[in-house]
Amino acid sequence: MLRFDENVSEKKLLDTVKSLNENPEIDGFIVQLPLPKHISADKITYSIDYEKDVDGFHPANLGKMILNLPTFLPATPYGILQLLEHYQIPTEGKHCVVVGRSNIVGLPMSILMARNAKYANCTVTLTHSKTENLAEITRQADILIVALGRPEFITADMVKEGAVVIDVGTTRVPDESKKTGFSLKGDVKYEEVEAKCSFITPVPGGVGPMTITSLLKNTLQAAKGKARLE
Repeated sequence: MLRFDENVSEKKLLDTVKSLNENPEIDGFIVQLPLPKHISADKITYSIDYEKDVDGFHPANLGKMILNLPTFLPATPYGILQLLEHYQIPTEGKHCVVVGRSNIVGLPMSILMARNAKYANCTVTLTHSKTENLAEITRQADILIVALGRPEFITADMVKEGAVVIDVGTTRVPDESKKTGFSLKGDVKYEEVEAKCSFITPVPGGVGPMTITSLLKNTLQAAKGKARLE
């Protein structure tokens, strides 16, 4: 693991990425986001060799994902697909509502759920902070995937009875009852929403570990010289 302090220059980071790209002993790597404000995350991401981009963020890999070609899938969406498969959640013909349109989770998740593939084939609605009548839309969801970054934003009145709810959000909130001084909250108000759901992921312990698993699976595929096609 390479660690730098927050004052590291953009050039230093770009040079490091270049050396990792050129090192034949390195099969795959990620640059941990977010980065300090003086560094362009896009510039760093685009500088990574797409064949070593186990985060799945490079434009070449995202383009292949859209075309359903072999590629490294973004780790969090990939982890969600594995959850759906493991628990055999019916998806074909279901209405999937994604809340959040980030390039890391929301946007690729909406594309993956709409594909003609097993544990996909959904009718997808992609919503975001500018969406009007959001609660009306989320109440229509058979599968609700929330990646907004607003703790406990989704409440029980926004969820349909029997829905599958996947909570991607992880936010630290002050909590004096914890030794750390904070607790982790998802984007879904779990205590309220749980009773209405057929399935729901907790925070922590839900999507987070699956993201790590997916990164490791992508890294294994990189070591084998074979990007994964779901």
